[in-house]
Amino acid sequence: MVVPDFSEKDVLRKVTSDYSRSLSTVLPALTAAIGSPVDTEFHPNAKLCQQRLGVPDARSAIVILIDGLGYWNLVDRIGHAPYLRSLFDASDPERSAGRHSIVTCYPTTTAAAIGSFGTGTCPGLTGMLGYTQLNPRTGRIAQMIQFKGAPKPEELQQEPTVFEKAAAKNVPVTSVGLPAFKCSPLTRAALRGTTYVPDLDPLGRAEQAAKCARKPGLTYLYIRVVDKAGHHYGWQSDEWATSLELADRQVRLVRELAPAGTVIAVVADHGMVTMDSSLQIDVAQEPELSQGVALTGGEPRALMLYAEQEANPDAIAQRWRNRLEEQATVMTKNQAINAGLFGDVSERVRPMIGDIIVLCAGRTTIVDSRIQQEKAMAMPGVHGSWTEAEARIPFLLDLN
Repeated sequence: MVVPDFSEKDVLRKVTSDYSRSLSTVLPALTAAIGSPVDTEFHPNAKLCQQRLGVPDARSAIVILIDGLGYWNLVDRIGHAPYLRSLFDASDPERSAGRHSIVTCYPTTTAAAIGSFGTGTCPGLTGMLGYTQLNPRTGRIAQMIQFKGAPKPEELQQEPTVFEKAAAKNVPVTSVGLPAFKCSPLTRAALRGTTYVPDLDPLGRAEQAAKCARKPGLTYLYIRVVDKAGHHYGWQSDEWATSLELADRQVRLVRELAPAGTVIAVVADHGMVTMDSSLQIDVAQEPELSQGVALTGGEPRALMLYAEQEANPDAIAQRWRNRLEEQATVMTKNQAINAGLFGDVSERVRPMIGDIIVLCAGRTTIVDSRIQQEKAMAMPGVHGSWTEAEARIPFLLDLN
């Protein structure tokens, strides 16, 4: 197998989001495949989503989301995933990418992506815009995994989920995951409406997902080990490879145990790059970057800067451009919205978006040692920006 130079995948994609073949189309497509199409505000034709993704008609559908498994990460370590390899032409990854990959949303981070996935919409409608973001009610930064400092999940994320809409059509919808995630804020915000089946054992969860598919309907299985290993050890580590092997066994077991007539879709929420400490920029050490900035949200690869009341966002953006040059793309809020970076943006969500948006290229990260711990700043595996490595995710299909 010829694997392309991974560094070539670290360059920024065109700064706009194409949602026609994206993570947000997956659940609408699967509902159409099982004969109960669920349209969303962002994708008003679920059958068209099915056609664009090439999903066959089926009796039941299982969607497996492997957190942190970018398409190019998978291609580079494909020897550790024999079952997933069997689902696409790994001998020509460039050509295969057009058939067996889609893009996630911007920012390429779990909170935003799970919101888009679960609702079939986009961050500009869900209000789930990154790892951290402004809570306009308090004027402070909120964390969007545990919703620390944020409104209640059901209040912040108001789009109906695809699961809720499917359940309203009497379609059995099930989520399989860790017990701790059953009523987590992220589940309540973006994945509500399912019957939740908890299991502590990774292979037990795979068995449960296959069992749920015995009844015609839609089942969701979440696998987190790959992302966890990537953050702590980097995606090129032995630990990451071991986590990929476990995920591959889980998916293969689902395939082995699922009943005939079940379509299985494997996706991810984002990819990952390895940070380069020599390229890291510390805002605490560069006063010109903090000038006029009241709050910083997002994450080290994808920042949202909130300007002080009297500051000029255009001036702040230009200072950042002058300093970062080729290391990042810097946009004002209006530029980002007009480019479609967050998809459609509702007036309710607009105040939550930063006045300046910073998308890091290559291996650059931007941190602030005044408010971040050294361990977090040194985390080897990172994501959030809009490079090929982070934005392109697998979309693999199998039919029992």
